[in-house]
Amino acid sequence: MSSPGPAEDTRFSSIGRGLLQALFPLLLALLTAALLLELLDRDPISFYADVLSRGLFSPLGLEATISRCAPLLLLAASLIVAFRAGLWNLGVDGQFLLAAISAAALGPPLAARIPTGMTLLICMLAGMLVAALWSAVPALLKARQGTNEIITTLMMNFLGVSLANALIKLVLRDPSTTVPQTLTLATDDRLPRLFGSTIHLGVVIGLLCVIAVHVIMTRTAFGLKLRVLGESRRVARHAGLPVERLTLLAFGLSAGLAGLAGAVEVLGVAGNVRTDWNPAYGLLVIPLVFLARFHGITVIFFIFFFAILSIGGETAARKSDLPNYFVLVFVALTLLFMPLTELLGRRLPSLRSRPV
Repeated sequence: MSSPGPAEDTRFSSIGRGLLQALFPLLLALLTAALLLELLDRDPISFYADVLSRGLFSPLGLEATISRCAPLLLLAASLIVAFRAGLWNLGVDGQFLLAAISAAALGPPLAARIPTGMTLLICMLAGMLVAALWSAVPALLKARQGTNEIITTLMMNFLGVSLANALIKLVLRDPSTTVPQTLTLATDDRLPRLFGSTIHLGVVIGLLCVIAVHVIMTRTAFGLKLRVLGESRRVARHAGLPVERLTLLAFGLSAGLAGLAGAVEVLGVAGNVRTDWNPAYGLLVIPLVFLARFHGITVIFFIFFFAILSIGGETAARKSDLPNYFVLVFVALTLLFMPLTELLGRRLPSLRSRPV
């Protein structure tokens, strides 16, 4: 049997480096969070056991974990499109909220007049359209003026959250409730449940969108153009690519997927939107997309891992007398260790190549 050649060695080395850079930040974050739990006089083993027992090994918890994946998968698809095109769409949470409110406002009156399937389809399309339109300002500024989209999308994010709350309190409020919220879509009119469980069809929609984005980015001419744009706008112009149009399309597609995430969350789980509701899923998904190296299939596993942590962490935090958002500490630690792992991944090959 012949030994592997240089090409195979290089490929396996690249795969190993990719796994290290993806998994090492998670491991460091888990260990550091365990140390923090020890400092807070909590048992980390018991805490992580509670996370797994609630988020993975409990039937209802597992269903809640899988359902939580639906908006996260769609937001991951949204961010992959933007990042592959070299764009920082940090306004996904505002787009998510405005789309959710649009779906919540349209759902109940439409359900009373037309079939459920058409209602759901119209609400999802409306959410995508609203989110895409909301991204038009930063998209145009980036395409025409070269304005930094990090600043403009963050500004639109704050505006979107504030506008969402104002709409609920002033225009779309359900007059029959004391807590400001939109009208509630009846359970029978929401996204269908799968196999008699609490898991809704939005999970399938999320998986299909992530896979579709992965195929588009890796197997189509349009995806190749977006990747060239992401590598260098100057090279894209030199190659004769329509940079402005591609920028607008990438922004619109990214925002549309974020809007679909908001619509699916309302149509599948809540049925309405309350004032001051902002799960901020978008900013939580960003490190997962980077850990997956913008790879559509890989990101599915990171999303599932985070969903386990999110659902199980709520129960574990209550049992350990910790704030419910302790899981955000883990996300922050992961973000902190990502550049460190990236640096190690770059330095290790050079260290091995040095003469002794």
